Amino acid sequence: MRRLALAAVLLLGACSAGPAPSEVVPRSAAAPQPADASTVSAAPSSAAGPPPSCDATASLRPGALPQAGQMPDGSTMAKIAQRGRLIAGVDQNSYLMGFRNSFTGEIEGFDVDVARQIAKAVFGDEKKVQFKVVTAAERIPMLQSGAVDVVVRTMTITCQRLESVDFSQVYYQAGQRVLVRRNSGIAGVEGLADKRVCVASGSTSLGNVVTRAKTTVSVPNWTDCLVMLQQGQTDAISTDDTILAGLAAQDPYTEVVGSRFTDESYGVGIPKGQEDLVRFVNGVLERMRTDGTWRGIYGRWLTPLGPAPTPPVARYRD
Repeated sequence: MRRLALAAVLLLGACSAGPAPSEVVPRSAAAPQPADASTVSAAPSSAAGPPPSCDATASLRPGALPQAGQMPDGSTMAKIAQRGRLIAGVDQNSYLMGFRNSFTGEIEGFDVDVARQIAKAVFGDEKKVQFKVVTAAERIPMLQSGAVDVVVRTMTITCQRLESVDFSQVYYQAGQRVLVRRNSGIAGVEGLADKRVCVASGSTSLGNVVTRAKTTVSVPNWTDCLVMLQQGQTDAISTDDTILAGLAAQDPYTEVVGSRFTDESYGVGIPKGQEDLVRFVNGVLERMRTDGTWRGIYGRWLTPLGPAPTPPVARYRD
C-alpha cells in the first residue's frame, strides 16, 4: 500500500509539473532569414543622374564563324582556345535556367546549354567549358575582373549595364511577373501595394518592383526568396517568368500570377572592349536560331513556360 501511495504522489507531481491551463506556452523562435537579406526602399544605382538611354538590344553584326579549333590569330577566341577551356559565369539556383542537378552534381539548364554551344564553336567540344557560379550581383564584377570569359545567367541587357560590359544579341525574351502562395488573393503586380515582396540583389527586378510594393526584401539568390515565401516571411516573389517557372516547379503550393509587366531581353555578358568575342558569340546565336538548336534547347528545359516561341530576332547597329 505504501508503494501504491508513493506512486500516486509521483504521478500527481508529474501531472502538476506542466503549465496550468491559463498559462501561455511561448511560440517557437522566428525562422531565420537568409544571409545578407536586407530591406530596400529604392533600386541601387551607380549613376548620380538619370539612367542612360541607348538602343540597348542592338548588338554587333557577326561575320562568318571560323571553323572550330581554328580561331583567328591574336583574337580573344584564340586566347580562350590556348587556355583549353571557356570560362562561363552561370547560376546554380535557378531551376530550368541554371541549376545543379542533385543526382549528378552537374550544372544544367537553358543558359548552361547556351554556354556549351559557345564552347563547342571554339573547340568543337561542348564539354570544354568551366562553369563559375555567380550571383546576380556578381555578374558585372566577374566580367570586369576577367574571372570569366562570358556570363550566361538570365542577364537583362540595359543601357546602364552597357556602360560597364558588352552584350551579345538577345538570345531569350522574358518578362517580369509575380509568384505567390496559392489562394493568396494576389492576382498580379497590382496586388503588391500593401505586401512584402522578395527579389534578388543586383537584378533589374528590384528596380521594377520596389515602388510597387509596401516592403521589398533583397537576397543573394532566388532560392532564398522561395524559402522566405514558404516560411511566410514574404507575400510574393517578383522576377522574370523564366525564373518563377523554375521556383513554381519546386513547390506545388505556389503559382505564377498576372501578366508580364516588363520586357527582359537576355544577352550573353562579355567584357567591355572585346568586340571580336561579341561578334563571335552573335554568330553562334545566329546559327542556333537557324539550325534548330535554339528550339531544341527550349524544348529540353522551358516547356513549363508553354510551346517554344519564335527565337528573338537579331538586331544590329552596324
